[in-house]
Amino acid sequence: MRTPCLALFAAVLAACSSNAVPPPETVPAARVTVITGGTIYTGNPDQPTVEAVVVGADGRITATVPPTSADWSEDEVNLIDLKGGVMFPGFTDAHVHLLGVGQRELTLNLEGTASVAELVSRVEAEVADKEPGSVVFGRGWIETGWPEARMPMASDLDPVSADYKVILQRSDGHAMVVNSAALAAAGITKDTPDPVGARIERNEDGTPNGLLIDNAMNLVAPLVAAPDAEGLKTALETGAKLYASRGWTGGHNMSVAPQEIPLMEELDKEGRLPIRLYNALDVEGFDIAAGRKMETDTITNRAVKIYMDGALGSRGALLIEPYSDRPDTSGLALMNPEDLAAIMARADAAGVQLAIHAIGDLADRRILEAVEAGGYDASHRWRIEHAQNFALADIPRVGADGLVASMQPSHAIGDLFFAPSRLGMDRLAGAYAWRSLWDSGAVVAGGSDAPVEVGSPLIEFYAAVSRKSLKGESAEGWHPEQALTRDEALALFTRNAAYAAFEEDDLGTIEPGKLADFTVFDRDLMTVPEAEILEAKPLMTMVGGEVVWTADASAP
Repeated sequence: MRTPCLALFAAVLAACSSNAVPPPETVPAARVTVITGGTIYTGNPDQPTVEAVVVGADGRITATVPPTSADWSEDEVNLIDLKGGVMFPGFTDAHVHLLGVGQRELTLNLEGTASVAELVSRVEAEVADKEPGSVVFGRGWIETGWPEARMPMASDLDPVSADYKVILQRSDGHAMVVNSAALAAAGITKDTPDPVGARIERNEDGTPNGLLIDNAMNLVAPLVAAPDAEGLKTALETGAKLYASRGWTGGHNMSVAPQEIPLMEELDKEGRLPIRLYNALDVEGFDIAAGRKMETDTITNRAVKIYMDGALGSRGALLIEPYSDRPDTSGLALMNPEDLAAIMARADAAGVQLAIHAIGDLADRRILEAVEAGGYDASHRWRIEHAQNFALADIPRVGADGLVASMQPSHAIGDLFFAPSRLGMDRLAGAYAWRSLWDSGAVVAGGSDAPVEVGSPLIEFYAAVSRKSLKGESAEGWHPEQALTRDEALALFTRNAAYAAFEEDDLGTIEPGKLADFTVFDRDLMTVPEAEILEAKPLMTMVGGEVVWTADASAP
């Protein structure tokens, strides 16, 4: 039976006629797709919601339909019934390390470890089936909230792993703990000097205690067998499929090694890469970004990632004043101002976007100074990745300089358990300052930094609007006034993420002409109580008009 509503039918007709195809009566099935049956948020302030979206065979939105409630013919359209679900423009993680996400799933995953004792127990269980002398690699521990109130050391690991080389990376990727066997195998002794941009933590007698900060991690890198091409492809595919299942339609993929790029291209051609990737390559891949090489319909290579400093948790973030809890250090400079100016000039000449890791207030200031000295404007859309700590006077400069603040809301709700001790209360006024940056005119894009964090769009959205822990906690110095509205939080992962990748003409809102990238959850993130955001479940992920993941295997 055919009982299409006039408005919807007209939209379908318009979609078909624009492609010069026969009248609707002769259009093949599934020529267009109509999505309806739930709440649809467009991300467009001029028309916040619609009742239906029409998608053409080219994977682009051909029409949106204002509220109506009639039926239509399934002979003319491929109908996707949301069954009460809530659809949004596709959520994009504006800062993810996709390879690391996949590797976390394929190696010893230490996410959620609650104490030094539990870390040791998990290592003991892991080595039980290993050959003596083998390397055990794991990632994801973070000491925040541990009862021991400290980082692990080699002396913790040695009693259960003396016959193995154990290398365990902190969740932020800027520190690791290794056991004595790994230190010995890497030749790290009392006499080993700290590399540039690195720190080997030591006991009182000067012997290494097993903690390696930032570039010091490179000393043990040769112990870990580099994955071959198939191993890299497996990890990338694993990470991409996991992300699709969480509702992400794309990710701005950071710190990509040049050898990963042809593998991504292969995966995409093989139909094994279900999400969009906007790659920011390591500096060794500069020429790939400059030449936009090996791109596909869903892979873009135009950015380069560089590092100004380390992380706050491991005291590698570069600060103007010393750490409150370690007055002997102000962090680590991983790039000096002269080298920063040089790579900015090179990127400017080549049309390459820079994604610049900066966490400490001095690292952020040096970026601002370099941009201003070079006279670079907003057309570059250069990005400060993390943008975690600013001197208050520097915050208005971010927007004025045309920089994108690429921030990760979950960092605040985790870091603020230890940030007061690192920074002191006064400096927290400029820490994780989403609201201040937004109000000053900066474009704020939202990401997760997975595998540093879980990599859940729901956690990131919740953190942005609540600025509370996952248990609903807050404390002195958390600055709840820095929370964002739900409309603003949605923009972080949709409209602003698209802008940060020069993709606002194709992505970020649900409007005719844009790509049909959609994320569907089982409840309304814009209206449910804060705590219920974390209880939401992804229902469907669509990329370019194709359903790439659904919670219901029988769904279209």
